Amino acid sequence: MSVPGLRPPLAVEVVARLREAVASGRWVVGEKIPPETELVAELGVSRGTLREAVKALAHAGLFEVLRGDGTYVRATSEISGTAQRVYREHTDEDVLQVRFALDTQAARLAAASATQGIVAELRDLLERRRDSWAAEDYAAWSAADWAFHLRVAEASGNALLHELYDSFGDVFHGTKMVQRLEAGFDGALTTGHEELLEAIEAGDGDAAVATVIANLDYCMGWMPGR
Repeated sequence: MSVPGLRPPLAVEVVARLREAVASGRWVVGEKIPPETELVAELGVSRGTLREAVKALAHAGLFEVLRGDGTYVRATSEISGTAQRVYREHTDEDVLQVRFALDTQAARLAAASATQGIVAELRDLLERRRDSWAAEDYAAWSAADWAFHLRVAEASGNALLHELYDSFGDVFHGTKMVQRLEAGFDGALTTGHEELLEAIEAGDGDAAVATVIANLDYCMGWMPGR
């Protein structure tokens, strides 16, 4: 709880300003942030304060400090950085199991709140997904498939759920690329996709959840070692 008239520690203010530079797009993922001397002058703080702030954001996964090189942006937010760092330590099967919780809730909420405009966007993404799979353009297929699921999460209307889902981006893509390399995997499966869209358009939350579970069960069956 903040105390009136009491400013937060200077390092906390610097963390907020560095975070805003990333959130605003001033520094993008993969880019090296300006050198320490430049930031010290810009922010009007000591090297020690700046280093404390950078260390905090590196611990959160937003930055990566490479000794002798510089500091790079590795995520767009602390939640994304933490998720990417933590979930990469687990198996694809672990990640897919977590999707059961996120995807089912996103589907149920989207069925209750999605507009016709969102439905049209989802339909376009599924068409792109089908065409890419048929053309064996797996990069485009993966991108369209991910965009579809992410849009469903956004359509849930729950900003935190959407941010959590978005934080899995690279990890979910990795899981999907493992699956599609297996001969016989159906990347154009309607379960959890076209069927999900039908349920969302009909406002049927139970049907939306059921087809999501069926799709994830199918994907789970293609995990290595199964």
